[in-house]
Amino acid sequence: MANAELPTPVFCGVDWAEDQHDIALVDAGGRQLTKVRIGDDAAGFTQLTDLLAEHGDSEAAPIPVAIETSRGLLVACLRATGRPVFAINPLAVARYRDRHSVARKKSDAVDAAVLANILRTDMAAHRPLPADSELVQAIAVLARAQQDAVWARGQAHNKLRSQLREFYPAILDAFAQHKHGLCSREARTILAAAPTPTMAAKLTRRRLQTLLKQAGRIRGIQADAERLHEVFKRDYLHQLPQVETALGHQTSALLRQLNTACDNADQLEEAVTQVFEEHPDAPIIRSFPGLAALTGARILAEIGDDRARFANAGSLKAYAGSAPVTRASGKSCKVMSRKVKNQRLAAVGYVWAFVSLTRSPGARAHYDRRRAAGDRHVAAQRNLFNRFMGMLFHCLKNGHTYDEAIAFPQLSAGHIATAA
Repeated sequence: MANAELPTPVFCGVDWAEDQHDIALVDAGGRQLTKVRIGDDAAGFTQLTDLLAEHGDSEAAPIPVAIETSRGLLVACLRATGRPVFAINPLAVARYRDRHSVARKKSDAVDAAVLANILRTDMAAHRPLPADSELVQAIAVLARAQQDAVWARGQAHNKLRSQLREFYPAILDAFAQHKHGLCSREARTILAAAPTPTMAAKLTRRRLQTLLKQAGRIRGIQADAERLHEVFKRDYLHQLPQVETALGHQTSALLRQLNTACDNADQLEEAVTQVFEEHPDAPIIRSFPGLAALTGARILAEIGDDRARFANAGSLKAYAGSAPVTRASGKSCKVMSRKVKNQRLAAVGYVWAFVSLTRSPGARAHYDRRRAAGDRHVAAQRNLFNRFMGMLFHCLKNGHTYDEAIAFPQLSAGHIATAA
């Protein structure tokens, strides 16, 4: 009796746009089965799912989809159906396009077919979008938005500081030693009340005390008001009166931008930390030295909770950019830092490694050994981050919290021998 004939694999390519999307389906032999243009709405998505169902799509054997983005409503809805979705880099698509035509012709329909053929020929070389939970996807949205808000706050701060250097050095001197500088509530409150050095010099001690109270200060108000009064009364160079007034108006505008950026960062931090605590991986991540709720949320946002996403710890380290890259050719062999990486994960990794130096004796000893071996500060930090990423992979996979004695056994054994 002859074996039942297996269905021919089908691959889908989607060339997305703002208002419409081009769809192409090809079979295992490269024959284009159909092409269609759909709208960017619910009716268009229904048309796409019906088209896939006509060509053998099912829950047991879903048709894989290739698209040039990992975001948007179309991608979110495709992922929600449970089918594998591959986000292909547009540069890779351009290289594949040259395999099919030397005339360098391009159209949306052609790109959709190219995307489908990428899956047909090289699907094993690409990774589908991770099957992250709804909760971790929400954490990712908030964590990335909060990080963007922090970067926007830094830009707004730098613009304001550059402006103040032009005509208002007194305010810079007044908050030069403050932990948050011009981003502090005290600095922003006083700058709003006195946007020019002439106005600052007229502030009385009583008025300064009132402004500090408005900013939320509780202790040391009188002493700080005395210090600020003395700073603002010093002799400084001044712009011409009308120019100073104009610069004051510009300063007020820049201050409003900084206030908005600071409020956004604070509100998003509160939102992301609250959602992060609801995730079952939160206790494991927070158990690591140097990770708090915010930094832990950023870590979880980038690595997700799909345990099948990374085949091993090395894959996670490469994704984070902590693992080095070896370039070997002939007698030449160079070990270099990884440039292609998840930049957000690498950024929080540097903070993680830095803070851990004061939270973990093992981390400090590891960093000192790398420095003694000739590593610069950044390289030693990256090496420590690399080690932490391997530990995190193991702990998340096995459901274990961080243990200093297991993480750095040499240091723990040394402590035991010393005590004996």
